[in-house]
Amino acid sequence: MHFVHLGIYTEFSITESIVRIPDLVKAAAADEMPALAITDLSNLHAAVKFYKKSLDKGIKPIFGSTIRLNDAEHRATLLAMTKKGWRSLTEIVSEGYISGQQLDIPCIQKEWILNQHEDLIVLLGQHSDVGKMLLTSNPQKAEPLLQEWIEKFGNRVYLALTRTNRPGEEDFIQEAVKLAKKYGIGVVAHNDVHFVTAEDYEAHEARVCIADGYVLGDDRRPKNYSPEQYFKTGEQMTELFADIPSAIENTYYIAQRCNVSLRLGFNDLPDYPIPDGHTIDTYFEHLCQVGLEERLDFLYPISKRGDDWPEIRKPYDERLDFEIKIILQMGFPGYFLIVMDFIQWSKGNGVPVGPGRGSGAGSLVAYSLKITDLDPLRYDLLFERFLNPERVSMPDFDVDFCIAGRDRVIDYVARTYGREAVSQIATFGTMAAKGAIRDVARVLGKSYGLADRVSKMIPTKPLGLTLEESIEAEPQLKDVVTNPSNPDYDDASEIWEMALKLEGITRNTGKHAGGVVIAPTKLTDYSAVMCDADGTARVAQFDKDDVEAAGLVKFDFLGLRNLTVIEDAIKHINARPDVTEPVDISYIPLDDPIAYDVFAKANTTAVFQFESVGMKKMLKEARPSKFEEIIAFVSLYRPGPMDLIPDFIFRMHGGEFEYLHPLLEKVLEPTYGIMVYQEQVMQAAQFCAGYTLGGADLLRRAMGKKKVEEMVKQRQTFIEGAAKKDIDTDTANHIFDYMEKFAGYGFNKSHAAAYALVAYQTAWLKAHYPAEFMSAVMTSEMQNTDNVVFIIDDCRSNGLEVLPPSVNMSLYNFHASDPKTIVYGLGAIKGVGEAAMQSVIDSRIHEGPFRDLFDFCHRIDLKKINKRTLEALIRAGALDCLGIERSSLMIQLPEAVQAADQARSNRETGIMDLFGEVEEVQRKPAKPVKPWSDEVRLKGEKDTLGLYLTGHPIDVYRPELKSFISQRINELTPTRRGVTTVFAGLVVDVANFPNRMMVTLDDGTARIEVSANHERFQRFKDIIQTEKVVVIEGEIYEREGFDRPMGRLSKAFSLNEIRQKRANSIQITLDSEHITKTLAQDLQKMIAPYCNVDMCSHIPIQLKLDFEYASAELHCGANWNIAPLDEALSKLRDYFGKEALHIEYQVKSKAAKAVSYEQAQPANVPPPPADMSMDDAMDMYQAETANQYS
Repeated sequence: MHFVHLGIYTEFSITESIVRIPDLVKAAAADEMPALAITDLSNLHAAVKFYKKSLDKGIKPIFGSTIRLNDAEHRATLLAMTKKGWRSLTEIVSEGYISGQQLDIPCIQKEWILNQHEDLIVLLGQHSDVGKMLLTSNPQKAEPLLQEWIEKFGNRVYLALTRTNRPGEEDFIQEAVKLAKKYGIGVVAHNDVHFVTAEDYEAHEARVCIADGYVLGDDRRPKNYSPEQYFKTGEQMTELFADIPSAIENTYYIAQRCNVSLRLGFNDLPDYPIPDGHTIDTYFEHLCQVGLEERLDFLYPISKRGDDWPEIRKPYDERLDFEIKIILQMGFPGYFLIVMDFIQWSKGNGVPVGPGRGSGAGSLVAYSLKITDLDPLRYDLLFERFLNPERVSMPDFDVDFCIAGRDRVIDYVARTYGREAVSQIATFGTMAAKGAIRDVARVLGKSYGLADRVSKMIPTKPLGLTLEESIEAEPQLKDVVTNPSNPDYDDASEIWEMALKLEGITRNTGKHAGGVVIAPTKLTDYSAVMCDADGTARVAQFDKDDVEAAGLVKFDFLGLRNLTVIEDAIKHINARPDVTEPVDISYIPLDDPIAYDVFAKANTTAVFQFESVGMKKMLKEARPSKFEEIIAFVSLYRPGPMDLIPDFIFRMHGGEFEYLHPLLEKVLEPTYGIMVYQEQVMQAAQFCAGYTLGGADLLRRAMGKKKVEEMVKQRQTFIEGAAKKDIDTDTANHIFDYMEKFAGYGFNKSHAAAYALVAYQTAWLKAHYPAEFMSAVMTSEMQNTDNVVFIIDDCRSNGLEVLPPSVNMSLYNFHASDPKTIVYGLGAIKGVGEAAMQSVIDSRIHEGPFRDLFDFCHRIDLKKINKRTLEALIRAGALDCLGIERSSLMIQLPEAVQAADQARSNRETGIMDLFGEVEEVQRKPAKPVKPWSDEVRLKGEKDTLGLYLTGHPIDVYRPELKSFISQRINELTPTRRGVTTVFAGLVVDVANFPNRMMVTLDDGTARIEVSANHERFQRFKDIIQTEKVVVIEGEIYEREGFDRPMGRLSKAFSLNEIRQKRANSIQITLDSEHITKTLAQDLQKMIAPYCNVDMCSHIPIQLKLDFEYASAELHCGANWNIAPLDEALSKLRDYFGKEALHIEYQVKSKAAKAVSYEQAQPANVPPPPADMSMDDAMDMYQAETANQYS
């Protein structure tokens, strides 16, 4: 007697199961089961994967789903019998998301199933409407519910029986068998499978606890599963239901009734509207020819063409004919036309589109249809890298859109092809190695410290190591989980064993970053869908591989922030009164020396792809001056080829080199004999061994995959082909080895060229219209304060002034008020809403600038702008334009708000004054108020803008810091491992993470995050406090994916500490106003508390006098020596002025030079050598000058 499992949940039921499809199919094959059904909860995610794996093992796949019936508590299982039933199943599952969500849980109404019942089988178990009613005190009430099912389904209704030792099962079986007999329907045995082997029960429970936030040992946690819910053999199930043999027989009978085969491996494109008189092929060819003419008219203006024009034109015509022929042979003209359509709509509706991405930029057809914006012949970009005639696969255009407009394009596609035909694509997040360790440790109740230690032992490079691979790669990890003598062995091994079972399990569903599918009919003819509760934002339930296997064509709609920046900048540039000829970024010259100057000087903050510290360092050495070099650096600056950069730069500036063979010269000339691109690997095979470019692409792929047998064959083919080109075997082998080395990390030149174009466009804008460009950059980073700090400093370095926000000048976003000035956007002020600020801007535009605070409060809508918002505007400096100190504005605010409220109330009640209207508000003359100190003013800016704008708390210490710190934060570059450098900044944040502390420093030029473990941080916690200036000694390193580096703390010092060890004297420059009869008395009174401080070094005070006729220095006596503490210096600055004070420091090395922030001139006092640590420097100084301290 055969048994077939008809109730299996896979890992794609997310929190319900840990059944992996390969393991499931393997277990079924081992038991020689003829068929298998998966019934995931409310989804069909696994259908394609399950179908392929089952057929591979000769097992018949049965498709089903367990649906939530009417609400989240009731369930029923549906199985598809035919292709029609499969389609109904996808529609029913989809309808649960589209129309049936209850608190974000998809539920299916019973009537929906009854209305679409054909070719479906329904299994009603203990948790169905019938099952739950059978277990009440009135089981007879289940009969009318069952009759509703039977009326539509007839003999396709079964009652599903389980024996897994869970409450209520036997009671249900007794009632169900009676009911089935009465109505002549079948019963069926199934095991409600949630894990493959009995030993997996604990791992499954851990998976459930991870999802629900419980600990395994918690007695109060829900226990909905039993150890019996594993994949039992047919023999075990037959024995279990020996008393009801028909329940076993019916499983086989149902398996015979279910016959669904999926059509896979084809491509269905939606129909593109074709004009009368054309077929799709002729229309496609016509558009390509017309498009090429337009492109050539731009590339080679008719007025400038010479006698050689036919020769210039010939390669374009030949290439276009070749591409059209291949595309028509492969049957893909519709694909190109659809992509062309939505890109043309985007360009015509204000949504910027990237010039290209990926290998698509290598197609002349794409360039002619204006899908891409880069001439592929000009830059040797290959069509075969995109669409290989010798390997038929769908073309794949990745299209970059401006982030703000991307959803508009997707909406256009949905409107054009039908909302039921368009969706995005599902992705599945999995439990990675480190995450599995941490999650498992938590649910097992193990210590966080142990979990943290074990997870940190998993190597981060190479990326994506599994637990099994990690244990071989890291001896320390192997010891802790396999060595019984290790004190952590017991707990660590328990975590490890459980984590191995859960690693790689699907943990959540998501949405593909850019993938969109367009179906020729309803999407549910191909895949079930998920969506938001209101039915919008539809997502196909298959992932990108399965969705393509099911016949849908994927289009990539990606968002690129830089396109938004470029569009915003161009809009403001073209609005300038002095710009008579509108700028079109697509038509800028690619040989502009001013733009290349931006690269050559490494002035590339905000320049796409060239922002990182490492990139800037490379640019300073390379000084690129042509577009091909920009393409090369986009490709080279990655792990692997990065090692070639020094050699590339050497050759670029005239260094000698030889080609491996003269035939390679044409291929490698643009990159100075170095193989940088995948296309060069293909061309080398073509030129040296006679490969077709299609065959060369297959060779490149084979080299990338490193399959030994395939490589032996390819090498032989290459050597034979090379022999025909008179290349001897040794040289041919040498060239093949060279190609093989570079194929592994060579870059796609089409992609690099397209991104180099975006990089060049941003550099061109920065060179010619810096204010508009940088204001657009700051608008795009408005919510990221750390980046805005960095960009503002770059603006100042480029001679741009950044004005504080102003109600009389600002717009909501940043904008350029003139070619050298950027005005802060009101939207960047924290705690002010867009609607509130827009009402301020509208009032200013319609009624003119605000005259004073009373006028401002009178004209704005106080229902939209509350008192807190008004205070934020004052503290941010947005009301400075009214000509009053911020302190005075804050004092006047309550009165101004009250007067404005009164005026509004009068207007609403119709009260007028004697002269007709209440417009002018009565106000008393303002009392003079002392201006806020710098500290209060700057704190207000920090609180409201997230940064210091009109100054910086560190400014007062800059002359002093210059004596021992040579680099500002924005100048820091990565150090070698174990080598430290010294830098300073104001502590703006201290974040406490479970495994480390993260300190954020700001010095007004940039911000840097400095990490420290808890133990090290504790040693310096009294020094590292927010709003304090600290000096840090530590390593600097680059983070992958980040533009700016990060620090690792070694030591921290306060300025008080450094002065104790290194300050020589305090020099005060006296103005004539200071020289009074009470000067000596005032000074003595001021310094008295600091003349005899325990445990402190004391240093002399020197007064400098400078008259027109003479200058002098007055050295005060030893009894005037003071401890150079912050508090003492602050008092001296308050009395004499900030500029009057100078701290003279001990010099360690006469050769060392300190760099002035302003003029970059050598300072009077050089810093210590760069390779000397702060402690060493201090110790040396103390030894030299021990006798000077009192």
